[in-house]
Amino acid sequence: DVLKRLSVQQVTDNVKKGNGRMPSFPNIDDTRLNALVDYLRTGAPAASADAPKELASLPVQAMTAQAPADKAGAQVYADHCALCHGDHMEGIAPAFPMLVAVGSRLTKAQIVDMIQNGKNQMPPAPDVQGPDLEALLRFMQVGDQPQTPGDEPVDRYTFTGYRKFLDPDGYPAIAPPWGTLNAIDLKTGRYLWKIPLGEFPELAAKGMKNTGTENYGGPIVTAGGVLFIGATIYDHKFRAFDTRDGKLLWETELPFSGVATPATYMIDGRQYVVIGSSSARDPKKQQGGAYVAFALPN
Repeated sequence: DVLKRLSVQQVTDNVKKGNGRMPSFPNIDDTRLNALVDYLRTGAPAASADAPKELASLPVQAMTAQAPADKAGAQVYADHCALCHGDHMEGIAPAFPMLVAVGSRLTKAQIVDMIQNGKNQMPPAPDVQGPDLEALLRFMQVGDQPQTPGDEPVDRYTFTGYRKFLDPDGYPAIAPPWGTLNAIDLKTGRYLWKIPLGEFPELAAKGMKNTGTENYGGPIVTAGGVLFIGATIYDHKFRAFDTRDGKLLWETELPFSGVATPATYMIDGRQYVVIGSSSARDPKKQQGGAYVAFALPN
């Protein structure tokens, strides 16, 4: 029922430009966009590729990048890769990684295998073969690919996106803790205490607990000095700490990651705390979201 809440123009703007945590898809063409709007309106795939009249005049957002080094490769990339990985190979975090300098991270054989057979969320593209495949590899600067005569030179420097510094197993490539909760005295600017926040369940099962993890979301503090926070991506925990010393008072597991700042409220003299949980930050987990509320003890 999104079209009952938003106009067609608002929906198409959200798709093309993004909104909040939703990434943009500026390269989607009118035919596919019209089919998507029809599906959102009716709940069924469009029976015809003909564009609805109200969308017929909507322009497709033009790419603003300089002319690509390999026009044939750029076309193959636009047809098969750009929808997920972005017009400029910048990626759409967290689901789709950037492809800038992918040739420095993977071998040509690994990349070809991934293109033709797919991997994880990436579908296979077995029809990308022969000259199309070689053009795509040239465009992504993979392997020792000669340029086509007349092509423009490749820029030596480019933006590589926000890359995480990870070890071969996918964990932060620095010594833990990998995420902390800190209390600071605002009068002096000094730390009162600092503790690890979060853990990786698979490492905790092996005895490596309290490593800390990447976290998104802030805490709240009650008048009684209890700090509530979720924020950790991988362990789905919601925790309560003593604000005086950082001692863990209570924890529970949420259905999804508590990547939000909690809120507290009172009904009939009973205090509650609620937090929004979501798996959007961890695309490897089952996707979903839920609000979870708890009653504080009297």
